[in-house]
Amino acid sequence: MAYILVVDDDASVRALVRDVLECEGHSVEAVADGYAALRSLDTRRPDCVVLDVMMPGLDGHAVLARLRAREGGATLPVVMLTAAADDAQAWQAWSGGVDYFLSKPFDACELLRYLDHLFDGAPTASS
Repeated sequence: MAYILVVDDDASVRALVRDVLECEGHSVEAVADGYAALRSLDTRRPDCVVLDVMMPGLDGHAVLARLRAREGGATLPVVMLTAAADDAQAWQAWSGGVDYFLSKPFDACELLRYLDHLFDGAPTASS
């Protein structure tokens, strides 16, 4: 299974995403903000990042830009979650290079379907 970094300032959302992913056998690191996400990326490359858009300090779009600028960051799959699922947010996410976009409240089955598609037969960091 995959190693997935979950970034969300809402503890209940972090816990929900962690529980959903761990129930599917994935290894999960969950952090509360963009700065913690970047520190985590310095120590271990995940197979995918699930990233909230609206966070204090460094928002999801800024994290995505910094992640994409890193060595190997252009190919790291990123799923963005947002409560503000308007066209402008979606356009900014797609323009920034996000791989998948889900609005909150998100459908856990949709997230799992995307991850199944993403990891189907692909080697992961934890394999």
